[in-house]
Amino acid sequence: MSADEIANKLWNLCNVLRDDGVTYHQYLNELTYILFLKLSEVKDFEKHIPEQYQWRGFVNEHDNSEAFARYRRFLAEISELTTSESIKEIYANATTSLRKPVNFNSLIQAIDKLDWYEEDDRDVMGDIYESLLEKNAGEKKSGAGQYFTPRPLINIMIDLLVPKLGEQWNDPAAGTFGFMISADSYLRDKYDNYYHLSDKERKFQKEEAFSGVELVPDAHRLALMNARLHGMESTIHLADTLTEFGKGLKGYDGVLANPPFGTKKGGERPTRDDFTYPTSNKQLNFLQHIYRSLKPDGKARAAVVLPDNVLFEDGDGQQIRRDLMHKCNLHTVLRLPTGIFYAAGVKTNVLFFSRGITEVDNTKSVWFYDMRTNTPNYGKRTPFTEKAFEGFVKAYTGGISIKDVEKKYDGSIDDVKRKKIEDERWSCIPREEITKKNNSLDLGLIADSSISKAGDLGEPIDIAKEAMVELQGITKQLEAMIKELG
Repeated sequence: MSADEIANKLWNLCNVLRDDGVTYHQYLNELTYILFLKLSEVKDFEKHIPEQYQWRGFVNEHDNSEAFARYRRFLAEISELTTSESIKEIYANATTSLRKPVNFNSLIQAIDKLDWYEEDDRDVMGDIYESLLEKNAGEKKSGAGQYFTPRPLINIMIDLLVPKLGEQWNDPAAGTFGFMISADSYLRDKYDNYYHLSDKERKFQKEEAFSGVELVPDAHRLALMNARLHGMESTIHLADTLTEFGKGLKGYDGVLANPPFGTKKGGERPTRDDFTYPTSNKQLNFLQHIYRSLKPDGKARAAVVLPDNVLFEDGDGQQIRRDLMHKCNLHTVLRLPTGIFYAAGVKTNVLFFSRGITEVDNTKSVWFYDMRTNTPNYGKRTPFTEKAFEGFVKAYTGGISIKDVEKKYDGSIDDVKRKKIEDERWSCIPREEITKKNNSLDLGLIADSSISKAGDLGEPIDIAKEAMVELQGITKQLEAMIKELG
């Protein structure tokens, strides 16, 4: 059975639980608790769970009421009984949304009967969980869309930044940890699942190469589960990057992030005191944090999803963009199409930049690619896939295949290596011109064909001329009347 088929089966079980008052988001949390128990058996770490709470005991229990009562005791006690930090984090403040013992038994039995391996014996638990997260994000009522970045976009960002073994990567607004899991998968695919690495190298990749920070407890729990199901023992802090805690997050080789949209609650500014330009705009604060957290070695790099207002906001926004272009080589801005995020109507972009060795004048020019103007409305009828990025990738890499990006660019892009591709969506704007526009980056969008045709423009102009002639005639009539009245 494929990962998608299993995910669909698990998701459809939620319909059975509707009469128990369980929402999709609560259901995913419940699945996380129960799947982790199953995982402990599959991955052989049951020794960290007391015998009375191990998976087989729940599966073989014929008394539904007793099984459910034991499950509730398990959730209440496990954080105190286990020595495993992962288990403590997963079950921190855990409670069940279920009320009926029979529904708990239905979940246990259904999960136990699933085959978690494909025909090639590949463990698909991580793929299944990722699919469940995406389904939850697609549910408008769950409100989880803000924690989930579309997989095609994540993959393209990672392919173009080219993570390497031995590097440290971070996501300061981790959500469900999708960026870091995909970066790890990128390297696992290249290096035979780390099979030929030394024990020390393998341990580094598994525990230290990727890290994150998530503020929301439920999202943090999902991120931990997602990481563990993908074989990662990464540190994912339950904290707020924009507080004093975030000051210690620095020296990274790479950052990938999609910070939360909106302003800080109540309009207050961040509590950390190391921002040069503190503002109530969360995305601008995250942008400041990200470029400051990169290692100043000329190689550290980032790709960040940000809404349009970050590109043009005045005041602190203007100063932060100027500071970014001083400290980093902001080499590319990708204007994304609307409709690809679960927060409908949000206009977003990806900023690609690398940290310079010096603190000034690292950006000489910025390349823009317009994926927004005259593009399809993505949705169920027009799925958003990596194929949508073909033109952008060709422009970004100078026409070489994405597989050769690492060989040619060594993980970074230098403006000198860029060239003009025959694509009207691809344009280069010198830093001097950006400075004249008050450091606005709201640039690079091509003219919309629906309003740029000569015929479309001609008619309004002719109407305006006729109106002007008519107005002049009325004016003369009024002047004559005034003259007659003396």
